[in-house]
Amino acid sequence: MRNKEKRRNDLLAAARDVFAKKGYHEARVEDIVAEAKVAKGTFYLYFPDKRSIFAELVDRLFSRLSASILHVDVDGDVPGQIKHNIRAIIAVLLDDPVVTQILLSYTAVPDQKFLQKIRSFYDGVARMLAAALRNGQKMGVIEEGDADLFATFTIGALKETLLELAMTRQSVSREQLVTALTKLLESGYLRMPVASADAEPASDLARRTVAAGRRSRP
Repeated sequence: MRNKEKRRNDLLAAARDVFAKKGYHEARVEDIVAEAKVAKGTFYLYFPDKRSIFAELVDRLFSRLSASILHVDVDGDVPGQIKHNIRAIIAVLLDDPVVTQILLSYTAVPDQKFLQKIRSFYDGVARMLAAALRNGQKMGVIEEGDADLFATFTIGALKETLLELAMTRQSVSREQLVTALTKLLESGYLRMPVASADAEPASDLARRTVAAGRRSRP
């Protein structure tokens, strides 16, 4: 079983390298098996086609994104936790530049199943982020409003930023990205509680903010 898992991982690593060199559409199964140094028949023991190996790379990226996001505890350092989540998301995407680049730069192509896989990735990320934002609204750290729309806005901002950096090859540190995105979200729907010696606990502030918002509704 271990040998099978290792062989599968070797094929995934080889596919990632080939996609990096040739791009997804120009890559062939022959290129992947040559990179992995295995017979073509071995590839088909694990994957039916090139699209399926790309799909698994995308699924693994999504799993890492899901695992990187912490549930925010309003009794703790809320701004620190939010920045941690932003930092973690950026780190996952930048640590897998090949798959991220394909996801960011795809265009309309005849391969509809390829496009459906990319669309399903964005849909999954949007659902995950919207759920986190709704939870933040309950805690009073996210502005009331359409969480699905907020999620779309956030994904669009991050997507275009990373794509622009990839295309122009600008040298921007991860922490610069985290700081810039945090400030952008603070000017939008994010409500960071300000900590001070005389400030009330974050949990009390969050509950009071939510209660005030409910009372102000018509």
